[in-house]
Amino acid sequence: MTVGSSEDIASIVKALKQKPGALLPILHGIQEELGYVPSEAIPIVASELNLTRAEVHGVVSFYHDFRSKPSGKHVVKICQAESCQAMGSVELTTFAKEKLGVDFHETTKDEVFSLEPVYCLGNCACSPAVMVDEEVFGRVTPQCFQKILQEVMGQPE
Repeated sequence: MTVGSSEDIASIVKALKQKPGALLPILHGIQEELGYVPSEAIPIVASELNLTRAEVHGVVSFYHDFRSKPSGKHVVKICQAESCQAMGSVELTTFAKEKLGVDFHETTKDEVFSLEPVYCLGNCACSPAVMVDEEVFGRVTPQCFQKILQEVMGQPE
């Protein structure tokens, strides 16, 4: 997605700034509209809410759900919670990072995949769990992960 104009960002801020605790709804609104919270949004949000840029940036950087760069076409989330760790998510994570050539919170050079940690997908009985876009997969092995990526890319097994 392309960065929205300052006017687009300002209109999102103005529409939501009267909400209690408006900062989070505003940041979610910007990310929903643009796919991420661009650095250009920080001073606009800060000014409209009478906050410092550091305060707004601190919230964006603290919460893992906010992105400061566009995500890839597909977002891959690997559960890092205890149940998944006990069932192999550490090894799966290592494999995924090597396979995609990225670390957590990064996007592949071709902008197809972004890799994110998540701390529970509610699929503990089928650990380790992975979510690709909105679809959850259970009992994911490195081989299964490879097949999931091929399916997402529309490639035969």
